Amino acid sequence: MTEVKQAGMASLRAKKAFLCDMDGVIYHGSSLIPGVGRFVEWLESEKKKYLFLTNGSGKSPRELSEKLARMGLTVSEDHFYTSALATASFLSGQCPGGTCYVIGEPGLVNAMYEAGFSMNSHDPDYVVFGKTSALNYNEIETAVKLIGRGAKLIGTNSDVTDPAEEGIVPACRALIAPIELASGRKAYFIGKPNPLMMRQALKKIGARRSETAIIGDRMDTDIIAGIESEMDTVLVLSGVSTASTVRDYPYRPKYILRDVGEIAGTAG
Repeated sequence: MTEVKQAGMASLRAKKAFLCDMDGVIYHGSSLIPGVGRFVEWLESEKKKYLFLTNGSGKSPRELSEKLARMGLTVSEDHFYTSALATASFLSGQCPGGTCYVIGEPGLVNAMYEAGFSMNSHDPDYVVFGKTSALNYNEIETAVKLIGRGAKLIGTNSDVTDPAEEGIVPACRALIAPIELASGRKAYFIGKPNPLMMRQALKKIGARRSETAIIGDRMDTDIIAGIESEMDTVLVLSGVSTASTVRDYPYRPKYILRDVGEIAGTAG
């Protein structure tokens, strides 16, 4: 390792807090990425503040914790923050005690309930949409009608595709498109790269942006979210973006690493 890179890594390791993406950074499918165990051990031993962020809205923090446990990694549920939680937090501030029509998985429904919202399929304040494999025509039709009656359209994140073990699959923005087209209304998306989710995450762990780094595998969500939130950015090459595709973007991460294990490396 060159002296320049050593100095850069020392600066990164000195950060007090880390926001870390999950898919492509922590795991692929049902397998941990090499180096992740060492990285989490380092976070704990160095008493770093950290939060695993996901644009996924289908699972609760408890379910995400259990998923990692099945892979052999112990991380308590208070270290997870999802786009469902970010969406519920945002809407509870906009319309306390409001109503919503939700299209999505249980993690999103539960987050809305916990934020004080009730379900309403007649005249809700919001139509809230999250990725779901069970999307059907009746839900799309109902959503369009409700928006026509005045409901506002909210999307949990703006990802067009997600990586899967069998290849690329449609994600939230692709699936919500029929509702936008038929209603003539554009959704407001809460998750990454919206800096709103970054600010909520910082508040949750009690960290300042100047002392925090965000780690992700996607230039179009994780890295731009960090840049727009004025945090140091770390691109790991264990997921979607590659060293060559970095050149396709008009912005760059501060650090490019093989995987999160490099951060733990020779630290301490």
